[in-house]
Amino acid sequence: MAISIIQNNHSIGTSNKDSPAIDGVVAPYLAFSQISKSFGSKMVLNRVSFAVKRGETVSIMGRSGVGKSVCLQLLMGFLKPDAGRVVVIGEDITDYSEEQLESIHKMTMVFQNGALFDSLTVRENVAYVMRARGVLNEDQISQRVNSLLDMVGIVDERDRYPAEISIGIKRAVAIARAISESPEVVLYDEPTTMVDPIMVRRLGDLIRRLKVQLKLTSVVVTHDTRLAKQLSDHVMFLDKGKVLFFGSVSEMKRTTEPLIQEFLKDDQLDVPGTTSA
Repeated sequence: MAISIIQNNHSIGTSNKDSPAIDGVVAPYLAFSQISKSFGSKMVLNRVSFAVKRGETVSIMGRSGVGKSVCLQLLMGFLKPDAGRVVVIGEDITDYSEEQLESIHKMTMVFQNGALFDSLTVRENVAYVMRARGVLNEDQISQRVNSLLDMVGIVDERDRYPAEISIGIKRAVAIARAISESPEVVLYDEPTTMVDPIMVRRLGDLIRRLKVQLKLTSVVVTHDTRLAKQLSDHVMFLDKGKVLFFGSVSEMKRTTEPLIQEFLKDDQLDVPGTTSA
């Protein structure tokens, strides 16, 4: 099935030389094509389309309950759309079975709550997936864990348990575990919720650095306008089940959409050291 991505009557982000062809048409790297999703009588997404190029970071914003996290769950295959097509790393996964979805190891998700095991230390949490795969021996796993913890700047926390570390550090642990299998795509669900401004900046710097260092493609669900501006190549605002805005950070700053202007008011209170460009 050929995938055509149309947003606001304009084609967006569909060209990617590294993506395979579907029925002779080059597929976008990540994309929704006319996606609709309802829960009971409530329609959360109504014919939503967007595309993410390889190596980009796209932030999804909007009020609570507009379907931001649902977008991530659809990309991961945790949910199926009622209508439309979902493309992940150039593959149309809409009709994939659970077994087929499990074969896609190039994408991972950092959950809002971190999803850490309370009974395991930081290093054991990061090692968990690697041990479950059974590909590496214990010495290799130990070296890999230390490298990952150093990469995210929390190597000194390796022997602590989740109850002994802050929410921000838990998020960093979750990120280290997410990248342990060298994914190409990382999805972040509200990575800075309930985190102090200093840690927000640190997490933003970490996500941006990992994107460059590991050549990651990222989709970030966030309420935090500063974080979106710090990270994003493009920002998408959802409202009432539809895409209200999709564009660059500079275009976001210039838009006259009242909802987006309301979000941007937060920028009037600058946090020292926060990137606002």
